[in-house]
Amino acid sequence: MNTENLHQPFEILYKETDECLKPTHKHNFFELVYIIDGTGTHCINKNKFEYSNGHLFLLTPQDSHKLTVRTTTKFFLIRFNDIYFKSQNELANSHQNEWIKKLEFIFHNTTHSPGCILKGMNDRVLVKALIEGLIKEHINKDPYHQEIIHQMVNTVISIVARNLYIKVPGKMKYDSNNDETIYKIIHYVQANIYKPELLKAEQIANTFQISVNYLSEYFKKHTGETLQQYITNYKLKLVETRLLHSDMRINEIAFELHFTDESHLNRIFKKYKGMSPTGYRKQVMFDRKMVAAATA
Repeated sequence: MNTENLHQPFEILYKETDECLKPTHKHNFFELVYIIDGTGTHCINKNKFEYSNGHLFLLTPQDSHKLTVRTTTKFFLIRFNDIYFKSQNELANSHQNEWIKKLEFIFHNTTHSPGCILKGMNDRVLVKALIEGLIKEHINKDPYHQEIIHQMVNTVISIVARNLYIKVPGKMKYDSNNDETIYKIIHYVQANIYKPELLKAEQIANTFQISVNYLSEYFKKHTGETLQQYITNYKLKLVETRLLHSDMRINEIAFELHFTDESHLNRIFKKYKGMSPTGYRKQVMFDRKMVAAATA
């Protein structure tokens, strides 16, 4: 699978196509994919999402994805990396520095379901207007267009951060007074969720030079749940996403996320969600059909 790189803080791209853009691939940077017009399917980490006008997707480093076009589609892409955050910090005053640090924390440490990132109508309207403005500046290249584009990109990224941050549990929200190690541990867990050998308490304690006996207490103090609870809840969130947006069988999901077997996944999922994975999938599909019938 190809992996793309970005050698500048950010870039913007406008594309129109009636064909699949490229095979499944990964990035070493963040990418915002805005659908200006058209329909199709966006497959992110094996999860499929129907896209249409106004949808905005966030891809984080190492996410794999593929866009399959159904009707001619106009895309607008905003790509940015860690250099973007560092360059913003160098230009900012002390108050802005705090916001840049929070932005970096949100994009590196916040979990999100891989679908349309915009939840409220106000933000959808605002992002639509900003994207239209970015396209005009990009095409017309009037005086100071680069400076204006930079500011508008900053605003779009801030809106995305707001939509992500709303979902962060209270105790895990960014606090400049917190030990930054906790955010690094969270990011480490998310980055290695498919590698159980790296999620052992001894391995994490050794990586971050924390006593293995103190690790769980330290993690709970800053997040409100133990390290093992966090790992389990994060895995179950991934299970939910697979159930809702992929055709993977339960045993395939169990294997991918390193549950002992299908019965182990069934038992854990039922304990936390109150129903089996199969029951959950059927219930959600039934609810979707009822909503579709009601709005038809």
